[in-house]
Amino acid sequence: MGNINYDDYLEILFMIKRIIGLSIILTIGGIISVGFTPEKSNDMKSYSTADLDLYYIAPNFNEIDENLLSSNITSSTIFGTPELTRSYIGFKEALAFKESRGDYGIINQFGYMGKYQFGIGTLALIGIKNKNKFLNNPELQEKAFYANVSRNKWILRKDIKWFVNKRMNGIIVTESGILAAAHLAGPGAVKKYLRSGGVEDFTDAFGTTIRYYMKRFAGYDTSFVLPDRKAKALL
Repeated sequence: MGNINYDDYLEILFMIKRIIGLSIILTIGGIISVGFTPEKSNDMKSYSTADLDLYYIAPNFNEIDENLLSSNITSSTIFGTPELTRSYIGFKEALAFKESRGDYGIINQFGYMGKYQFGIGTLALIGIKNKNKFLNNPELQEKAFYANVSRNKWILRKDIKWFVNKRMNGIIVTESGILAAAHLAGPGAVKKYLRSGGVEDFTDAFGTTIRYYMKRFAGYDTSFVLPDRKAKALL
Protein backbone atom coordinates (compact mmCIF):
# COMPACT_ATOMS: atom_id res chain seq x y z
CA MET A 1 0.00 0.00 0.00
CA GLY A 2 1.17 3.54 -0.66
CA ASN A 3 1.78 6.14 1.93
CA ILE A 4 -1.35 7.66 3.63
CA ASN A 5 -1.15 11.36 4.33
CA TYR A 6 -2.40 12.88 7.57
CA ASP A 7 -5.68 14.18 6.10
CA ASP A 8 -6.61 10.76 4.71
CA TYR A 9 -5.84 9.22 8.10
CA LEU A 10 -8.21 11.60 9.89
CA GLU A 11 -11.00 10.90 7.38
CA ILE A 12 -10.64 7.13 7.93
CA LEU A 13 -10.87 7.58 11.71
CA PHE A 14 -14.01 9.72 11.33
CA MET A 15 -15.68 7.05 9.16
CA ILE A 16 -14.87 4.33 11.71
CA LYS A 17 -16.45 6.39 14.50
CA ARG A 18 -19.63 6.89 12.46
CA ILE A 19 -19.93 3.15 11.75
CA ILE A 20 -19.47 2.25 15.43
CA GLY A 21 -21.97 4.91 16.58
CA LEU A 22 -24.63 3.73 14.11
CA SER A 23 -24.17 0.10 15.24
CA ILE A 24 -24.70 1.11 18.88
CA ILE A 25 -27.90 3.06 18.05
CA LEU A 26 -29.36 0.14 16.07
CA THR A 27 -28.58 -2.27 18.90
CA ILE A 28 -30.28 -0.09 21.53
CA GLY A 29 -33.31 0.42 19.28
CA GLY A 30 -33.69 -3.32 18.82
CA ILE A 31 -33.59 -3.92 22.57
CA ILE A 32 -36.26 -1.27 23.20
CA SER A 33 -38.58 -2.61 20.48
CA VAL A 34 -38.33 -6.11 21.90
CA GLY A 35 -39.24 -4.77 25.34
CA PHE A 36 -42.53 -3.36 24.01
CA THR A 37 -43.61 -6.44 22.07
CA PRO A 38 -47.20 -7.24 23.19
CA GLU A 39 -47.69 -10.57 24.91
CA LYS A 40 -50.59 -12.86 24.20
CA SER A 41 -52.09 -12.02 27.59
CA ASN A 42 -52.47 -8.39 26.46
CA ASP A 43 -54.35 -9.28 23.31
CA MET A 44 -57.40 -6.96 23.15
CA LYS A 45 -59.43 -9.85 21.80
CA SER A 46 -59.48 -11.22 25.34
CA TYR A 47 -61.59 -8.26 26.46
CA SER A 48 -65.27 -8.84 25.77
CA THR A 49 -68.66 -7.48 26.89
CA ALA A 50 -70.30 -10.83 26.32
CA ASP A 51 -72.72 -11.86 29.09
CA LEU A 52 -72.53 -8.43 30.73
CA ASP A 53 -75.72 -6.49 31.52
CA LEU A 54 -75.26 -3.27 29.56
CA TYR A 55 -78.88 -2.08 29.72
CA TYR A 56 -79.65 0.96 31.83
CA ILE A 57 -82.03 3.90 31.78
CA ALA A 58 -80.53 7.37 31.52
CA PRO A 59 -82.65 10.37 32.61
CA ASN A 60 -83.37 13.16 30.18
CA PHE A 61 -81.91 16.60 30.89
CA ASN A 62 -85.04 17.76 32.69
CA GLU A 63 -84.88 14.83 35.07
CA ILE A 64 -81.22 14.99 36.05
CA ASP A 65 -81.78 17.41 38.91
CA GLU A 66 -84.27 15.12 40.67
CA ASN A 67 -81.33 13.20 42.13
CA LEU A 68 -80.09 16.44 43.64
CA LEU A 69 -83.50 17.15 45.09
CA SER A 70 -83.49 13.82 46.89
CA SER A 71 -80.20 14.67 48.62
CA ASN A 72 -79.65 16.92 51.63
CA ILE A 73 -79.20 19.96 49.36
CA THR A 74 -82.27 22.20 49.45
CA SER A 75 -84.08 23.24 46.30
CA SER A 76 -83.24 26.88 47.04
CA THR A 77 -79.54 26.01 46.96
CA ILE A 78 -79.86 24.37 43.54
CA PHE A 79 -82.46 26.49 41.78
CA GLY A 80 -82.36 29.80 43.61
CA THR A 81 -85.99 29.48 44.73
CA PRO A 82 -87.08 30.92 48.06
CA GLU A 83 -87.56 28.62 51.03
CA LEU A 84 -91.27 27.76 51.12
CA THR A 85 -93.41 25.55 53.30
CA ARG A 86 -95.16 22.46 51.95
CA SER A 87 -98.44 24.40 51.76
CA TYR A 88 -100.58 25.27 48.75
CA ILE A 89 -98.58 28.49 48.36
CA GLY A 90 -95.34 26.51 48.40
CA PHE A 91 -96.82 24.12 45.84
CA LYS A 92 -97.92 26.76 43.35
CA GLU A 93 -94.75 28.82 43.68
CA ALA A 94 -92.51 25.79 43.21
CA LEU A 95 -94.51 24.79 40.14
CA ALA A 96 -94.41 28.35 38.79
CA PHE A 97 -90.65 28.48 39.18
CA LYS A 98 -90.27 25.27 37.18
CA GLU A 99 -92.66 26.50 34.48
CA SER A 100 -91.46 30.08 33.96
CA ARG A 101 -89.15 31.16 36.78
CA GLY A 102 -92.22 33.03 38.05
CA ASP A 103 -92.53 35.41 35.07
CA TYR A 104 -96.11 36.60 34.56
CA GLY A 105 -95.41 38.10 31.13
CA ILE A 106 -93.54 35.28 29.38
CA ILE A 107 -94.70 33.37 26.29
CA ASN A 108 -92.62 30.35 25.31
CA GLN A 109 -91.88 29.09 21.80
CA PHE A 110 -94.94 26.85 21.85
CA GLY A 111 -97.34 29.64 22.80
CA TYR A 112 -97.78 28.75 26.48
CA MET A 113 -98.29 31.87 28.53
CA GLY A 114 -97.65 33.45 31.88
CA LYS A 115 -96.31 32.40 35.24
CA TYR A 116 -97.85 28.93 35.04
CA GLN A 117 -97.53 28.47 31.25
CA PHE A 118 -101.16 28.04 30.24
CA GLY A 119 -102.28 27.09 26.75
CA ILE A 120 -105.17 28.88 25.07
CA GLY A 121 -107.34 25.75 25.18
CA THR A 122 -106.95 25.31 28.94
CA LEU A 123 -107.67 28.99 29.55
CA ALA A 124 -110.90 28.69 27.56
CA LEU A 125 -112.02 25.81 29.80
CA ILE A 126 -111.77 28.01 32.87
CA GLY A 127 -113.45 31.03 31.27
CA ILE A 128 -110.54 33.12 29.93
CA LYS A 129 -110.67 34.11 26.26
CA ASN A 130 -108.56 37.27 26.14
CA LYS A 131 -104.89 36.30 26.26
CA ASN A 132 -103.65 39.90 26.48
CA LYS A 133 -105.83 40.54 29.49
CA PHE A 134 -104.53 37.31 31.00
CA LEU A 135 -100.86 38.17 30.44
CA ASN A 136 -101.21 41.67 31.87
CA ASN A 137 -103.07 40.68 35.02
CA PRO A 138 -101.14 38.72 37.70
CA GLU A 139 -104.27 38.42 39.85
CA LEU A 140 -106.14 36.74 37.00
CA GLN A 141 -103.23 34.34 36.46
CA GLU A 142 -103.34 33.30 40.11
CA LYS A 143 -107.09 32.72 39.91
CA ALA A 144 -106.58 30.76 36.70
CA PHE A 145 -104.09 28.48 38.41
CA TYR A 146 -106.44 27.76 41.30
CA ALA A 147 -109.41 27.18 38.98
CA ASN A 148 -107.44 24.76 36.84
CA VAL A 149 -106.13 22.81 39.82
CA SER A 150 -109.65 22.73 41.29
CA ARG A 151 -111.09 21.39 38.04
CA ASN A 152 -108.32 18.79 37.70
CA LYS A 153 -108.83 17.69 41.29
CA TRP A 154 -112.49 16.99 40.55
CA ILE A 155 -111.66 15.05 37.38
CA LEU A 156 -109.02 12.99 39.19
CA ARG A 157 -110.90 12.59 42.49
CA LYS A 158 -111.24 8.79 42.10
CA ASP A 159 -107.61 8.37 41.09
CA ILE A 160 -106.49 10.43 44.07
CA LYS A 161 -108.52 8.12 46.32
CA TRP A 162 -107.20 4.94 44.67
CA PHE A 163 -103.53 5.69 44.14
CA VAL A 164 -102.29 8.15 46.80
CA ASN A 165 -99.65 6.53 49.06
CA LYS A 166 -99.07 3.70 46.59
CA ARG A 167 -95.67 3.21 44.98
CA MET A 168 -95.45 3.50 41.21
CA ASN A 169 -92.30 3.56 39.09
CA GLY A 170 -90.19 3.89 42.20
CA ILE A 171 -92.01 6.86 43.79
CA ILE A 172 -94.80 7.31 46.31
CA VAL A 173 -97.89 8.81 44.67
CA THR A 174 -99.21 11.94 46.42
CA GLU A 175 -102.11 14.26 45.73
CA SER A 176 -99.85 17.23 44.98
CA GLY A 177 -97.80 15.08 42.61
CA ILE A 178 -100.96 14.06 40.75
CA LEU A 179 -102.16 17.67 40.49
CA ALA A 180 -98.77 18.90 39.30
CA ALA A 181 -98.67 16.16 36.66
CA ALA A 182 -102.18 17.16 35.53
CA HIS A 183 -100.94 20.73 35.09
CA LEU A 184 -98.15 19.39 32.88
CA ALA A 185 -100.00 16.80 30.81
CA GLY A 186 -103.71 17.27 31.44
CA PRO A 187 -105.91 15.14 33.73
CA GLY A 188 -106.68 12.60 30.99
CA ALA A 189 -103.02 11.71 30.51
CA VAL A 190 -102.55 11.39 34.28
CA LYS A 191 -105.52 8.99 34.48
CA LYS A 192 -103.93 6.80 31.80
CA TYR A 193 -100.59 6.87 33.61
CA LEU A 194 -102.03 5.87 36.96
CA ARG A 195 -104.50 3.29 35.67
CA SER A 196 -101.83 1.63 33.53
CA GLY A 197 -99.54 1.27 36.53
CA GLY A 198 -97.19 3.91 35.17
CA VAL A 199 -96.75 2.27 31.77
CA GLU A 200 -98.50 4.93 29.67
CA ASP A 201 -96.34 7.92 30.49
CA PHE A 202 -96.47 11.33 28.85
CA THR A 203 -93.53 13.41 27.63
CA ASP A 204 -93.85 17.08 26.72
CA ALA A 205 -91.86 18.97 24.07
CA PHE A 206 -89.01 19.51 26.53
CA GLY A 207 -88.79 15.83 27.48
CA THR A 208 -90.51 16.23 30.86
CA THR A 209 -92.55 13.27 32.07
CA ILE A 210 -95.52 12.70 34.36
CA ARG A 211 -93.33 10.58 36.62
CA TYR A 212 -90.86 13.44 37.01
CA TYR A 213 -93.55 15.95 38.01
CA MET A 214 -95.12 13.45 40.40
CA LYS A 215 -91.77 13.03 42.12
CA ARG A 216 -90.62 16.63 42.07
CA PHE A 217 -93.88 18.06 43.44
CA ALA A 218 -94.74 15.28 45.87
CA GLY A 219 -95.67 15.91 49.48
CA TYR A 220 -97.28 19.37 49.36
CA ASP A 221 -100.51 19.98 51.26
CA THR A 222 -103.11 20.74 48.58
CA SER A 223 -106.15 20.23 50.80
CA PHE A 224 -106.78 23.98 50.40
CA VAL A 225 -107.92 23.25 46.82
CA LEU A 226 -111.56 22.18 46.61
CA PRO A 227 -112.60 19.97 43.68
CA ASP A 228 -114.93 21.80 41.32
CA ARG A 229 -116.04 20.46 37.96
CA LYS A 230 -117.16 23.92 36.78
CA ALA A 231 -114.31 26.00 38.23
CA LYS A 232 -113.78 29.36 36.50
CA ALA A 233 -111.23 32.13 36.89
CA LEU A 234 -113.31 35.18 37.72
CA LEU A 235 -112.20 38.58 39.02
